[in-house]
Amino acid sequence: MLSHLIQQSRWLLLAAAAASVISGVCGVLLLAQITTALTADASRYGSLAWTFAGLALAAMLTRTLSAVLFERLGQHALAELRHYISARVLAADFRRLELAGGPRVQSALSEHSNNVAQFFVSVPAILTNAVVVAGCLVYMALLSWKIFLAAVVAIGLGSLGYHLAHLLAIRHLKTASQEQDKLFGHFRALTEGAKELRLNRAKRRTFGSEVLGSSIEAVRSSRALGMSIFVASASWGSFLIYAFIGLVLFVLVGDVPDRTTIMTGFALVFLYMVTPLEVLLLNIPRANLAKVAADRIEEITREIPGAAMAEAVGVPPPLRLNSLLLKGVKHRYYHEQSDDFFELGPLDLEFRPGTVTFLVGGNGSGKTTLAKLLVGLYAPEAGEVWLNGERIEDFNRDRYRQLFSAIFSDFHLFERLLEASRPDLDEAGNRLLARLHLQHKVKVSGGAFSTQALSQGQRKRLALVVACLEDRPFLIFDEWAADQDPVFKDVFYRELLPELRAQGKAVLVISHDDRYFGLGDRLLRLENGRLVEGAAASPQAERPVLQSTVA
Repeated sequence: MLSHLIQQSRWLLLAAAAASVISGVCGVLLLAQITTALTADASRYGSLAWTFAGLALAAMLTRTLSAVLFERLGQHALAELRHYISARVLAADFRRLELAGGPRVQSALSEHSNNVAQFFVSVPAILTNAVVVAGCLVYMALLSWKIFLAAVVAIGLGSLGYHLAHLLAIRHLKTASQEQDKLFGHFRALTEGAKELRLNRAKRRTFGSEVLGSSIEAVRSSRALGMSIFVASASWGSFLIYAFIGLVLFVLVGDVPDRTTIMTGFALVFLYMVTPLEVLLLNIPRANLAKVAADRIEEITREIPGAAMAEAVGVPPPLRLNSLLLKGVKHRYYHEQSDDFFELGPLDLEFRPGTVTFLVGGNGSGKTTLAKLLVGLYAPEAGEVWLNGERIEDFNRDRYRQLFSAIFSDFHLFERLLEASRPDLDEAGNRLLARLHLQHKVKVSGGAFSTQALSQGQRKRLALVVACLEDRPFLIFDEWAADQDPVFKDVFYRELLPELRAQGKAVLVISHDDRYFGLGDRLLRLENGRLVEGAAASPQAERPVLQSTVA
């Protein structure tokens, strides 16, 4: 992941890296100028001052340029990662996406992506200070090769300790990263379960302390321990530097010619090198954290492989429904109530335009799973689906899904009406809102609802408006009327469904409202994953006369 991001912006990265290196070189040259000025004759002060000023200006400009370029690289990397993850989620097989879980995806889009982006912000500090440390070592070698070798030994010991600490710290950072995914799920429960938590004090206390609190603490402790190990190893490196300064000043430099010049040079080099070395050691963990985050993103995206979802060039012709057949379709999934795997099917069904089908069954009987199989969100594990004489397989399943509009019990309302652009979208939407008695609460303006701060039943009516505006041949309503008052139940069953039938739509209604079953063309019942079909009770003549169309 990091290699891919670096490859994408390699020229900008090279320019930013060059600016960092030049900034570090200027820093080392400034140190040399300071050392020279301390022992130079007064006659040389003028030229030394101009050189010093030029180097200081160059260091400032290149450091600024490097920081700006790497900041842009960081934001570019963050945007690229979010585009990449979002594209993978949009193209993912729905069932695999369900198994991966929303919290992990949210974690990848926010926390992990930010950590990867921070890598590019840390690079200039790593490069600049690495050049300064390397330059200081070269300067030491020029002053005394014996002391330079001793310095290399000291830095080697520090690096070995840092490497061992690095391996231990990375393990804790990975643990924190995995726990972070769970924490995002708890954050979602904090708002989505607000009603339940307020109605039960014991549940609220347990969730706050044992679930949310323990997860927050697990992330904090693992990450704090990992970063603390890095900090401790950096302090160990700094201690070795100061110990080496004392060793040089009081032991290694004996009574030699130019002792004052050599000791002054070494003292300045060491003091100048301490801060860059500390910054270098503190920024390396951020780069390591970015690698952990990038690995985590790759792991998550591997779990949601893309399905065959080729985008059509131009506006594809609308699908027509002549016949839809399910032949021996089966689906197997884990059933929590029985703590066992539950098999739905085999299903043999036919749907035709202009028919209303009611689907009933107990909780956990597989009604919603059947609906997801029907609309193509789940691929059947056995059996076949045929549309208008064409077998539906992976390569054409996405096109097949464009046949349906569905309102599931866990539906989502987008902020905008994302249907194909049409000039009368606002007008048609407001007409439907008025019919559903929502015109005083919400309006469609500029292709968007003016508000969604409504009750669940009212939000379902907004979802109904969206489904009608999509104008698809097949509509599925999963317990749509469960949150509606009797007035709107009558509107739905006695007015809307007959109108959809008159328009030639095929409609599947998952419902428990048995008083309305006679208004359908047939009744399907699921029992233990098997389908039982019965005739509707009401003859065609008893259906209401249509006065208007839906759209």
